[in-house]
Amino acid sequence: MADALTREEKLYRIRHTTAHVMAEAVLKIFPEASIAIGPPVENGFYYDFKLPRSLKPEDLEVIEEEMRGILGGKHPLTREVVGKERAREIFRDQPFKLELIEDLPEDVEVSTYTVDTFVDLCKGPHVESTAEIHPKAFKLLSIAGAYWRGDEKRPMLQRIYGTAWETPKELREHLNWLAEVEKRDHRKVGRELDLFSTHEEAGSGLVYWHPKGARIRGAIEDFWREEHRKGGYDMLYTPHVGKSWLWETSGHLDFYKENMYSPMELDNAEYFAKPMNCPFHIMVYQTGKRSYRDLPLRWGELGTVYRYERSGVLHGLLRVRGFTQDDAHIFCTPDQVEAEILEVLQFSMNIWEAFGFHKIKAYLSTRPEKSVGDPADWDRATESLRKALEAEGMDYELDQGGGAFYGPKIDLKVQDVLGREWQMTTIQFDFNLPERFNMTFVDRDGQEKRPYMVHRALLGSLERFFGVLIEHYGGAFPVWLAPQQALVVPVAPAFNEYARTVAKTLFAAGYRVEADLSDNRMNAKIRSAQQQKVPYMLVVGEAEEEARAVSPRTRTGERPGTMSLEDFESFLAEKVRKKELL
Repeated sequence: MADALTREEKLYRIRHTTAHVMAEAVLKIFPEASIAIGPPVENGFYYDFKLPRSLKPEDLEVIEEEMRGILGGKHPLTREVVGKERAREIFRDQPFKLELIEDLPEDVEVSTYTVDTFVDLCKGPHVESTAEIHPKAFKLLSIAGAYWRGDEKRPMLQRIYGTAWETPKELREHLNWLAEVEKRDHRKVGRELDLFSTHEEAGSGLVYWHPKGARIRGAIEDFWREEHRKGGYDMLYTPHVGKSWLWETSGHLDFYKENMYSPMELDNAEYFAKPMNCPFHIMVYQTGKRSYRDLPLRWGELGTVYRYERSGVLHGLLRVRGFTQDDAHIFCTPDQVEAEILEVLQFSMNIWEAFGFHKIKAYLSTRPEKSVGDPADWDRATESLRKALEAEGMDYELDQGGGAFYGPKIDLKVQDVLGREWQMTTIQFDFNLPERFNMTFVDRDGQEKRPYMVHRALLGSLERFFGVLIEHYGGAFPVWLAPQQALVVPVAPAFNEYARTVAKTLFAAGYRVEADLSDNRMNAKIRSAQQQKVPYMLVVGEAEEEARAVSPRTRTGERPGTMSLEDFESFLAEKVRKKELL
């Protein structure tokens, strides 16, 4: 039977069983421990424990050795179906297991798996014997805190993460990959390159963009705005707060209040910080009577929104409480919708290509069982999404019934240089808000009709996108995005004035260029610039000054050869125009 399993199924069983073996090893070392849950996850597994003391990193090696001893016993995995009463007896000393048992329906089949001396409440599946797990193909990776059942009001447990593979070679490859992930971690790179910070004492989940990070953000925003201008979009700027009426009408106070900041009372009215920009764009739409001749309207905004996230899930730039969403809304007639969706999909793909993301997968989510809006509108909208994907020749997965209650959507996931997928772009129809706000346009026949409304967040948010961008490039950004595109390095103080002239000339031409006039030695300046991942170091000395030239070196050590200052400026301009890495 094992031979018929797919690789994913084999790994699932290996990891699931290894989690059980780890739990047995922990119980042997800490007999008084309470066990919680231990599922397989992507690339590994974890198990949660309540232990008599806090674990230390060195404990992982001790647990690993105990696990290898258990694996060496080549124990079979035995499944037994038991009733709830028998399950309560088996786990009478395990309060977390007892709670799980109590939550099960009375008529459900309850099963346990036994390996060696360890019995766990589990549905399976597992390998048939621990002999199928190579003792050198797993590793325990880290320790973390985790609330029981994800509830901040419940006990804090200790979670041990591990990874397991079929062979030691696969394990080594995965550990190398993890090392590269750690090396590129946007929080680590952000500190090293002085790009951004967060300050718990001043407010959790709020991002401070430092000068270098702000330069990159400025380049992103300038590009974003210019591309939208070319694409026929107009820009909006809307308030950060709105009266409760707005959020009651939109439905946010009914369905989204737990994710909103608490209200502020002003002039005997409640105001809320905006969690989304959509209602504000609708307010702009409602300022005049709209005709079919006015449509489509394409409105974009880099609008900062505020959403409450639990402190336990905040994560650098990737999960925050305040962020700037690259929002856009399209209001169009039913006849225009197909062309608009194709255009917005092509627009999205071009933007991702410019940022260096070439592997993109689409997910099409259709009407769920409970929805609002005319089924005919849903069909037309879904068909426009499908046709756009097929016209672009895009690989996509169909999530039948997986759309939001208010409209079908396309989600785009981009793959980074390490092969990880990131959920970024969303193209989402909305049949709910136009109804709630009684939006209309006057059609050719003189009748008032509902416009189609499409939400489109392309990068998602500038904060999260920046985190993904940092990890994709490891901080070595393409020339057009680099916070410092070149550093002028004089070979000796006598050439400081010429270095200053070179920097001023390139800066005046629109490039982010500075001169290092510090007392450090030339090689130290070059080494520091390379560590800061500056694309080009421009060495200048007597020969360069006489020829009004520079001698470039790249952050990776190449030397393109001496160029006149004018030629280097043209060289840099071409690199920026083509959005090349170097």
